[in-house]
Amino acid sequence: MAKAVSESVIVITGASSGIGRATALELARRGASVVVAARRATLLEEVAEQCRHLGASSAMAVPTDVTSEVAVQNLARQTQAAFGRFDVWINNAGVLAAGRFQDIPSDVFNRVIETNFLGYVYGARAALQQFLGQGYGILINNASLESQIGAPYFSPYTASKFAVRGFSESLREELEALDNSDIHVCTVMPATIDTPLFQHAANYTGRAVKALPPVYDVEQAVKTLVGLIEHPQREVFVGSAGRMITAMHTLAPGAAEKTFAQQVDKGHLSHDQPVPASPGNLFEPVQEGSGATGGWKAKK
Repeated sequence: MAKAVSESVIVITGASSGIGRATALELARRGASVVVAARRATLLEEVAEQCRHLGASSAMAVPTDVTSEVAVQNLARQTQAAFGRFDVWINNAGVLAAGRFQDIPSDVFNRVIETNFLGYVYGARAALQQFLGQGYGILINNASLESQIGAPYFSPYTASKFAVRGFSESLREELEALDNSDIHVCTVMPATIDTPLFQHAANYTGRAVKALPPVYDVEQAVKTLVGLIEHPQREVFVGSAGRMITAMHTLAPGAAEKTFAQQVDKGHLSHDQPVPASPGNLFEPVQEGSGATGGWKAKK
């Protein structure tokens, strides 16, 4: 029983910047009621205000750290209290850490898993409590191209995204195949999107992190997410690069891994811009990178 976007109450985590922010604004233009969640409270309220200005039926900001299940449950409760329900939950919050596996501190590695995977588990648990009671709903999990193929220097991110994809598939089998319910679980797998994710990254490589070419406009990811609300699908790529590397990995996994590793080493990390080690935004939010885009398309 998918509702029209204009009639839907939609929760989005990781909404202070990047794909989450851009999606919230587009849903507002379409008249949805939007609940935005992230750690940066001031930025989050700015997003909610923009949503109201653009035509959202209603917009509410709920500061939330998705590594806390208590905080995620509070997000669901506040949404229910304000609207009586929610129809769509988009798990989108994510962090990135770069470095050889042995160089990434254990607490940094664990924080990526806690945010990118356990944050989605907490979101799914909160969403399904509502969806099972009302008999319908759409859960959208933002994974990555790297849920299909590993990448050097980004082992915690890759591990978290493989976990998200597998988790989503298990939920889909339970809810759609076994229960035949009207609850849909969708997995989005973007290639590189022009967002501030890379400016926010923890970095233990000694080299500046860059967006890996080809870089796609954030609007492509937004279009995909909105499309899933209107017409749920099990798995969707964003950007042709994801489909191409996945097809290559299926046909010739060894060659694909070697090629992709070389691409990441050459295109994801600078060879002429040394930087000190940094935990990025993993443990505390940062103020830079507050927009929907990261400016990477302009840097080509």
